[in-house]
Amino acid sequence: MKNKLPYILFFILLTWHVIIYAQDRFPRPEFESEYTHPEQQLSSPRHPAWEYIDTGVLVIALVITTWLALKKRSRQGLVWMSLFSLAYFGFYRGGCICSVGSVQNVALALFNNGYSIPLSVLMFFIIPLVFALLYGRVFCAGVCPLGAIQELTGLRPIRLPANVEATLAMIPFVYLALAVLFASTNSQFIICRYDPFVGIFRLDAPYTMIIFGVLLLLVGIFINRPYCRYLCPYGVLLNICSRFAGRHLTITPAECTNCRLCEEACPYDAIIPSDNGSSIENTSKSRKKFAIYFLMIPVLAAAGALTVFMLSSQLAGVHSNVRLAKEIRLENETGIAAISNAAVAFKESGKTEDELFTDEINTINRYRKATLWAGIFLGLSLGIGLFSLTIRNGRTEYKPHQGKCFSCGRCFTYCPVKPKPESEYET
Repeated sequence: MKNKLPYILFFILLTWHVIIYAQDRFPRPEFESEYTHPEQQLSSPRHPAWEYIDTGVLVIALVITTWLALKKRSRQGLVWMSLFSLAYFGFYRGGCICSVGSVQNVALALFNNGYSIPLSVLMFFIIPLVFALLYGRVFCAGVCPLGAIQELTGLRPIRLPANVEATLAMIPFVYLALAVLFASTNSQFIICRYDPFVGIFRLDAPYTMIIFGVLLLLVGIFINRPYCRYLCPYGVLLNICSRFAGRHLTITPAECTNCRLCEEACPYDAIIPSDNGSSIENTSKSRKKFAIYFLMIPVLAAAGALTVFMLSSQLAGVHSNVRLAKEIRLENETGIAAISNAAVAFKESGKTEDELFTDEINTINRYRKATLWAGIFLGLSLGIGLFSLTIRNGRTEYKPHQGKCFSCGRCFTYCPVKPKPESEYET
């Protein structure tokens, strides 16, 4: 859409002269006051080239952050990168283009032929995922402005109980499913609408969202990155990609000595302990649990599809056509005139009620199809998550959980092992 903005403005400027001419055919009334008509002012659009500059800055920032996290192992450097990203992508760019919100643009483009996604938005969606596949969640470490503003306020971190952590960690999956559902049905961009930090970046959001953002930052003093861990839908995709990363941040620069000093270092509960000395579970019992949880995956997928499908009519109420149809239908039943802006615009448009109700039915039917897939996604996510608990890989060292780790480098200072001299790597 932004790529078309200069052409749209050019067309408006051409037609504006026609409008002015039409107005001047009838002279303005003369007033005895000294009132002067204000001059028409049009703000200059941002040049399209800046979108590609933003993409270039994103790539450079990801490369530097990857180097700081994996090679340099500098926690201080990652903090400085967070400050830069907060300044540039946050306050200067106003939180847009945003990789987190780009999920909705991609969903809208995939399921709606009338929408063409801008290349820069597509790049902001894809590039961090590619880096996650290669090097882990380096985007979260020092590039994402939403993560940066929270990382800088995490001063006195505490750890939540494991059951609470696991429950809250399911929320981003639900949020992602709803965001894709609403965007793909051309209903609403809920990630952008309820972004808690864009209002702080731009200083122009509703006061309720600014309060929400401030509360998250206050909570983040003790529970680090609450939005990233328990809300961010893009984090779900980064989590999945990062699990397959070819290279990833390590706690120790050399061989782990199992000193356990890093055990409580991570505020995100993303350090997997060594299983040396742990008891070995009975083989038959382990296989039985493995089989049960594996069979639960399709059962949970079916249950999720059925549950979300049953809510399709209620979820469809988010769409403007469905809301408007309900409002007009209520007007016909009660005789009380609908006075919302949408209802007034509908009555002036010349569109018939039958056409409106047909649009409502089509939208609800579309939701019924989409909710099946959303439910399957949620059921599979839960099932695979539970199934993964039955898989045990022998670990002789402490290592980060590649999906949950934000590559923030907080664990670096806890490890007493020093890097090997460069001469040893050359042999």
